[in-house]
Amino acid sequence: MSVTTTCRDIGELLPVAQTACRLLFQQCFKAGINNIFVTETYRSQARQNYLYEQGRTRLFDAKGKRLYPVTWTLSSNHTTRLAWDIAVAPPKSLYDVDTLTKVGAIARKLGITWGGDWARNIDRPHFEVKRNWKMPRGYKLEGQVIVPSNSKMKVQLIVKDKKEEIKVSHTWNPGSPAMKTETENFIAQAVKEGIINASHLKDLQNGVMTTDRLIGVYITIQQRRNK
Repeated sequence: MSVTTTCRDIGELLPVAQTACRLLFQQCFKAGINNIFVTETYRSQARQNYLYEQGRTRLFDAKGKRLYPVTWTLSSNHTTRLAWDIAVAPPKSLYDVDTLTKVGAIARKLGITWGGDWARNIDRPHFEVKRNWKMPRGYKLEGQVIVPSNSKMKVQLIVKDKKEEIKVSHTWNPGSPAMKTETENFIAQAVKEGIINASHLKDLQNGVMTTDRLIGVYITIQQRRNK
């Protein structure tokens, strides 16, 4: 993936960060905050270096527009797959302080680090967890949490009937060879386009892709193609 390409797929985060991110969005939804979306998850070290150079050694873009620093560090938890950034959908401003502060307060209760709490280099859109993060007592993922990756979608929480959940297999079952082939081709094309990581295709082919994850990958692909 190019250093100029932003990854918004939470599937690229470590499992612990994926869970934390989904829990945060779930609790935001329950608090009436459904106008937030992810702007970046995993970031390669090469991309981190590229962003650090902006406004320092790379002062202008291709059109001659003056560039300003967007990060203060070469060492970010985005590169360790433990951090994600969010923004706010219109009509509010992209980094609406009031909304981000409310999300930060929810994150604090969940043991998720919010960049808005940092004494130096305050970064309100930024959230991260440690590798040993655990879901606080009294909380759980109550259903399928739709985490938007663009401003056109809303945060959603889809709770299935308990009887229905018993019948649903956690591992995706294509139902027919034709469906399996069509799905693999769809995912393979997205990998070729650089939209998602090749690990998704590998897991699908090895039969370890879960239904929820496949839905999330599909949504990510469609959102990126519709940008």
